[in-house]
Amino acid sequence: MRNREFWLLVDEVFGRVHGRALAQDLVLTELGNRTAVRALDDGTEPRTVWHALCEAMDVPEPLRWGHDPDRQAPPRR
Repeated sequence: MRNREFWLLVDEVFGRVHGRALAQDLVLTELGNRTAVRALDDGTEPRTVWHALCEAMDVPEPLRWGHDPDRQAPPRR
């Protein structure tokens, strides 16, 4: 997953305004008490950040990959 794909999913799954606010403000313990934006800026892989954000928001697995049925879910590492 690339940064561009991360942000596309944020917008699609959470909505542009709400998703951007979550990424900027929600502190994620799974990411060392950093926000998604901070973790990405620090070089954390987007897939790791995405999984942490989805876990924190209790997004069900089938809804994590947006509306494109052909989009493949990036595996956890």
